[in-house]
Amino acid sequence: QVHLVESGGDLVQPGGSLRLSCAASGSIFAVYAMRWYRQAPGKERELVALITRRGTTNYADSVRGRFTISRDNGKNTVYLQMNSLKPEDTAVYYCNADVSTISTMSSSDYWGQGTRVTVSS
Repeated sequence: QVHLVESGGDLVQPGGSLRLSCAASGSIFAVYAMRWYRQAPGKERELVALITRRGTTNYADSVRGRFTISRDNGKNTVYLQMNSLKPEDTAVYYCNADVSTISTMSSSDYWGQGTRVTVSS
């Protein structure tokens, strides 16, 4: 079994910064693409950023230039550095990863439980 655990969500003022973390644990053989999604109240979940195992990144237009996704393959951890935060960034942020386990050696999709980010003065 694989678990993804996010941390770092908080209440922050507009213009502020936060760093989210997501650590994968369990019987992991390899972690492939890792992603951050978010879901604001009353809205659909949207992809914020992704990073491949080799470090290739991509961002939603709404966060490009303000957010940076990175990863530590040795720790099976992905980060999301969020700068110049806006009220519209308020959402629950979810970590998602493609992970192969030691038992199956095949890749499956896993989700974390979410961490809440609130941007408000």
